[in-house]
Amino acid sequence: MAQPSHREQLIRGAIRCLQTKGYARTTTRDIAAASGANLASIGYHFGSKEALLNEAMIRIFKRRNWKVGEPTLTGKDVSPLDRLTTMFIAAGEVFEAPRPLFVAFIEAIAQTDRSEELREQLAAHYREARSAIAGTVHEMFGEAADRLGSDAEVIASMFMALFDGLVLQWLLDPDDTPKGEALFTSLVDMITLALDVARPVATAGRGRGAQKRKPTKVRSSRGSRATSVS
Repeated sequence: MAQPSHREQLIRGAIRCLQTKGYARTTTRDIAAASGANLASIGYHFGSKEALLNEAMIRIFKRRNWKVGEPTLTGKDVSPLDRLTTMFIAAGEVFEAPRPLFVAFIEAIAQTDRSEELREQLAAHYREARSAIAGTVHEMFGEAADRLGSDAEVIASMFMALFDGLVLQWLLDPDDTPKGEALFTSLVDMITLALDVARPVATAGRGRGAQKRKPTKVRSSRGSRATSVS
């Protein structure tokens, strides 16, 4: 088996550091020790420690997205509802990763206000992830995807916001943070109830609309005139 290049060794070493120390506490010496490379090679291949850590973070994000997306589309003759359930379960299993990785994610986001390079790298990753998840949504529904009333990338953004928000909750209170099938079931229950409640209201509204409404007199804000409102 071919040996990894020095560049790849550095990325793997940086990932190990992120798994154990997080983003802010990792030093160049930590990376050099974890990768078996010398300090000068970091500058040679990446220009800076930050650029290397950024590359390692993107690698972690891509791996996380693959772990969520790949099982979602596994198997034939699986209903879209079951695929969505699988997606949420897979997203919940992501929390089995080392805690410092999630801390590193928050630390990296915080660094973007001071690093235009990191901000653009992460923004590019989110654009790529949004497109990939939108593709998963289309595959999930097959031919029925044409009936989606919303842009698939908007749906993807909603999923990303939900899962990233769960990271914050999990870091603060892991025991009480909902995830997996329970989270998805509650979401389905809420939407189903909202549709059930809205249906009779909409039907009643159409019934009232068929009758001629009497104008109602409403006193203006100055109290000097009455306005007819139909």
